[in-house]
Amino acid sequence: MKFIDTHSHLFLEEFQKDLPLVIERAKLAGVSMIFMPNIDSSTLEPLMKTASVYKGFCYPMIGLHPTSVDINYKNELQTMKFLLDKPNDYVAIGEVGMDLYWDKSFVEEQLDAFEKQIQWAIEYRLPIIIHSRNAFDETYQLIRKYNENDLLTGIFHSFTGTEEEANKLLEFKGFKLGINGVVTFNKSTLPYVLKQIPLERIVLETDSPYLTPVPNRGKRNESANTKDILLKIAEIYEKTDDEVAAMTTNNALTVFKMPR
Repeated sequence: MKFIDTHSHLFLEEFQKDLPLVIERAKLAGVSMIFMPNIDSSTLEPLMKTASVYKGFCYPMIGLHPTSVDINYKNELQTMKFLLDKPNDYVAIGEVGMDLYWDKSFVEEQLDAFEKQIQWAIEYRLPIIIHSRNAFDETYQLIRKYNENDLLTGIFHSFTGTEEEANKLLEFKGFKLGINGVVTFNKSTLPYVLKQIPLERIVLETDSPYLTPVPNRGKRNESANTKDILLKIAEIYEKTDDEVAAMTTNNALTVFKMPR
């Protein structure tokens, strides 16, 4: 049984001491690919180093995370645009979007950075990985402006919303919903919401080193734990583990335009 972790920050310092072991555990668990979203210019070097060392297994994205948007965001975007214009190995724009949970000081700047990166996704024909925290309406209204553009595809990362929010996001036909360890949490409402969402519209993700699923809550998350998420989703959909692995793998490969 093989499956894909569509969102893991393996290049962060939390993995510096034992990354080879983390990669080995992921492969032993059944992970066949790991997609890594960037954060800002400071993470580009470790991101690309990790992608180079584990080429063909770890795939890099490029983007400016909304919590890194500040007064200097235009310089950050300029750096990334320069890299996109050169030959590169980036497979997506991400992770980008809106985050009004920690700080609301740069709302307009976040919106501007988000929209510019949406336009990059269309220009370079790359999928986009969208982060949205405490900003559903802002995210939805902005992405809705581009709903008629068939070139815009991607993943709504870390979906934890309501059935109503899920239905709104499913309007965007070229997008999948990223489901991570939150689905295993005792108080999570995601199991109920997922029953209303076709399995064809979801992908697996860990968001390592964050959001560790049950039964390893409290520990650093890693890509091997994708399997725990898969098992929970199989339970919710009343499918076999193999069926969920096959469907979510196909979904991920479709988003990232990878060969079967």
